[in-house]
Amino acid sequence: MRILLIADPYIVVPPRFYGGIERVVADLADEYHRRGHSVTLWGAPGSGTAATRWLFGREGEWTRWSNFRNTVHVGTRLAASMAHYDVVHNFGRLAYLWSIMPARVRKLQTYMRRVNPRNMRLARQLQARDLHFTAVSRAIRATGAPGGGTWHVVYNSAEPSRYQFVSSVPADAPLVFLGRFERCKGAHSAIEVARRANRTLLLAGTQSTLPEEQHYFETEVKPLIDGRLVQFVGPVDDQAKQRLLGQSAALLLPVEWEEPFPVVLPEALMCGTPVVSFRRGGNPEGIIHGETGYVCDSVEEMTDAVGRVGSLSRAACRADGERRFSTRAIADAYLRVYETGESEP
Repeated sequence: MRILLIADPYIVVPPRFYGGIERVVADLADEYHRRGHSVTLWGAPGSGTAATRWLFGREGEWTRWSNFRNTVHVGTRLAASMAHYDVVHNFGRLAYLWSIMPARVRKLQTYMRRVNPRNMRLARQLQARDLHFTAVSRAIRATGAPGGGTWHVVYNSAEPSRYQFVSSVPADAPLVFLGRFERCKGAHSAIEVARRANRTLLLAGTQSTLPEEQHYFETEVKPLIDGRLVQFVGPVDDQAKQRLLGQSAALLLPVEWEEPFPVVLPEALMCGTPVVSFRRGGNPEGIIHGETGYVCDSVEEMTDAVGRVGSLSRAACRADGERRFSTRAIADAYLRVYETGESEP
């Protein structure tokens, strides 16, 4: 097949550090190429995969003007190049597809964030044909489905070959928090769990550029980093991420928002590391409670769950990660939509 993948040009594909969407797009591009498909990627300058590339926009730029400029550029190029593609799979703004909505070419719009149902109604007004919406969790599908349209659930993926399976860790292995340091990600709750459980916690991830989130980090997270019980790691690349996850007893996801489906969840499972999460958004869909982790409703429950992660099978975590969330499994699901319009076999 001739497949076009589109990503917003804010972060390069693959990402250097943080960038869940960009990591998934890069892995899919390489997987499709390995299978013999003709793959083209439109993304940020500096992007590099096995796909043929057209680079647009400016990395790190996200303003009203840049979004308008990019939308015009992408839409104009799409209108002029439709004959070259069998499928257009857009991971960026739905507006990028404005010029080809009525075209008969198969179009996929993937949402890795909460959806405004108004977008689906606008697509109908533009006489959209053969447009499919995919969400990275049932929780996210539920936010967009009221707007109508054809919906599928295809989870985020992780590439097994990038993550070394660690069959066992010491009884006192650290816990890990890996994500943006924003209040909704819950680093402060992860610290509280570690203190109550008297377990070392490794804090890894990027700091937000938003003033309110920087204030949150400076006042509620940084003062609790003591270098012993709570240790700060900071941003990590792919190699550092797999070492960090592999050495940990559990990944903590004490999120305080409707998390769509974090890429770090399948990444942890690939390392054999159980996941302990609050019951928010799509996170519970990625965990088999009592087998690959625990789903909790409070700091107290999460603290109790941390005391029980040693009884879970790390081999079961890896097996479930490969079965449900490997690049191969997710590529299979998307290819079914490309070819048949169905996401389930």
